[in-house]
Amino acid sequence: MKAFWKVLIYMVLFSVFHFGYELTGWNFLRIFCGTDESVFEHLKMGFWAYFFASTIEFAVAKKRENFWPSRLFSTILVPWFIAIVWYMVPAIFGKLESLALELIWAFAVVIISGLFGIAAERQLEAVRVSRSFNTILAILFIVSVVFFVRFSLTKPWIDLFVDPSTL
Repeated sequence: MKAFWKVLIYMVLFSVFHFGYELTGWNFLRIFCGTDESVFEHLKMGFWAYFFASTIEFAVAKKRENFWPSRLFSTILVPWFIAIVWYMVPAIFGKLESLALELIWAFAVVIISGLFGIAAERQLEAVRVSRSFNTILAILFIVSVVFFVRFSLTKPWIDLFVDPSTL
């Protein structure tokens, strides 16, 4: 699948996950969808959107060698790409006062994180990964799923989970 299509699917899924719970109120969607504007919720949306984009990619992929190790690796990393890239604007410019600029930056972050994920998976696809690396990927993926599911249902006190609109 070409990078353009994967990023587009990732963006669409991210958008669906951003508004899905809010629009439907369906409780089971809390696991995948954002329920507020906290950093955690955006990381979760990125994780699931990238994983499901990779699942769609698998359905149409012709080349399947090293497919899942590379896709799990990038799925695990994408939420952290989102955080790192998102915070570059505040680090350089401070708070964005314009909602329009913030929305433009938000879309850019989704695109950039998707492109970074694709770049990482393309590199990993090109090498033979060891059994121990596959084990680490499986453990990190399962831990990520537990992290995103568990804290979607009940959030801890940690500031990563705070909705900035409540500050």
